[in-house]
Amino acid sequence: MDILNIIINEIFRQPAILLGIISCIGLILQKKPMSDVIKGTMLTAIGVSILTFGTNIIVSSILPIQGALTSVAAPTSSTEKIDILANYGGAIGIAMLLAFLINVCVARFTKIKHIFLTGHMLFWFPYVFTAVAVEAKMGYMGVIIFATIASAIYFVVMPALLSPFVFAVTKDKSFTLGHPAGFLALIAAIVAKYVGNKNHSTEDLKIPTSLNFFREIAITGSIVMFIVYIVVGIIFGKAAVLGNSDLSLPTFALTQAFMFGAGLTIMLSGVRMIIQNILPAFKGISDKIVPNAIPALDCPIIFNYKPNAVIIGFVVAMIVSTITIILINKFGDIGFLLLPLVITSFFECGTAAVLAEGQGGLRGAIIGTAVAAVVMSFLLAISVGIFSNTIADWMMIFGGNDFSFFGYIGHIISKLF
Repeated sequence: MDILNIIINEIFRQPAILLGIISCIGLILQKKPMSDVIKGTMLTAIGVSILTFGTNIIVSSILPIQGALTSVAAPTSSTEKIDILANYGGAIGIAMLLAFLINVCVARFTKIKHIFLTGHMLFWFPYVFTAVAVEAKMGYMGVIIFATIASAIYFVVMPALLSPFVFAVTKDKSFTLGHPAGFLALIAAIVAKYVGNKNHSTEDLKIPTSLNFFREIAITGSIVMFIVYIVVGIIFGKAAVLGNSDLSLPTFALTQAFMFGAGLTIMLSGVRMIIQNILPAFKGISDKIVPNAIPALDCPIIFNYKPNAVIIGFVVAMIVSTITIILINKFGDIGFLLLPLVITSFFECGTAAVLAEGQGGLRGAIIGTAVAAVVMSFLLAISVGIFSNTIADWMMIFGGNDFSFFGYIGHIISKLF
């Protein structure tokens, strides 16, 4: 168990170390000089660290908005919740490791060649499926088996489904996505294919010379985030947004907006470094160990390809999902108050907009993301209730995506056992 804990916690739950090791193995298999092995390994690990740091900054800049929304919510779970991490942390770790090994074996011996390498998501999917099994009152061994099989199926299937849509954007078959944006991205891309127009790209928007600064994603993102903070502050009150801060609402909104822009800049810098290093290194693994293997990576890996689409997707998702959630709360009888999904709107719907843009240009990105945002809201509504004794509060912030969709599918299947 000590060795297993080291493998799970010190390697698999540390994205920089995991991808650094994979890069190292790939370079060694290509018989690169030791200096190239060290350089490629270090730059990959540093790139992942930069990406993670940027992502964390973005999430930190968004959380006060989510906190303001949460302050008006009714309880979503029972008073005596089961702490999944405390009581089933070992089961989650074992399921994660076994599911990953199954994924590698499938890539090695079948025509499905994608290997899920998004480190933190390797953990969070077994976490969700473990909660499904606990809610179904399975025994400890049953929890491990269920979470392992469900996670493995997801790791194998979703990156493969996303692969052609990723290629349509990147024109590069050397990687795909391994992220819970999958279902929403597929919906947005499929809708965009039929209603969009590829001839008008989000990156070809005609902007007056005086407004050329909007072409910088960090500036555009900061402006959008500033507006969101001001609107939320006016609606829910200054205290709900600022918490213990003694700043004025405009000043606080500006600081958070600048943090959001900085996080975007840092994150995209890490993305560029990862692409330059992990993909060439991974060729050694795809040549020597798992023939034609394709890494499935975190969603920001494609943000650089269509940066305008990311911001457009975020704005569209925030507006459409908020309206949809208000309507669900008003007319639905679901027993709890839904909240707008700010984090999911950025990462998952930003990804959905990029893949939709690849199928239908600007119009496809807008319409496809709008449809995905409606689906996101209903996924949250149907999934939160099934986790009432475990992770309902967590799902209220991070759900509405593949966690919700496959969690709900897993819930239906778990009833059979």
